[in-house]
Amino acid sequence: MNKAIFVLIPILVLLILGTVFYNLYKLAQPTAEIKGHKFQMIVAKSDKDKQVGLSKYKEIPNDKAMVFVFEKADAYPFWMKDMKFPIDIIFIKDDKIVTIYQNLPINNLTIYPPTESSDKVLETNANISKKYNFSVGDSVKFNNLK
Repeated sequence: MNKAIFVLIPILVLLILGTVFYNLYKLAQPTAEIKGHKFQMIVAKSDKDKQVGLSKYKEIPNDKAMVFVFEKADAYPFWMKDMKFPIDIIFIKDDKIVTIYQNLPINNLTIYPPTESSDKVLETNANISKKYNFSVGDSVKFNNLK
């Protein structure tokens, strides 16, 4: 009985600590929220990340999106080179949507510029913006975006 307690107590402590750290990790994850719909962010930090974008993935869940953060607002163009699944591209300036491109075909070399300068860009699965009725002027709330 005493040996079982000495084995169970450390296991319980590890489980509790694991749960606490997991929850803290989830709270610190970058997210974006548009019209009550929350997305876990994949942040394109380096120039290489920004160049590759989502093309390194075969697919992403509908509650994930990639965010590109730029130091200053400008007309940053995007394309679908090497993409393996269709996406929506959402251009944002000052946390408001300025341009939306929906259901863009894979491996398309068409250049997609915003209609006005932007300082952030979200890439989501295709038709997410249509499904949730996102439109130009909608607010985007970012959390833990570093």
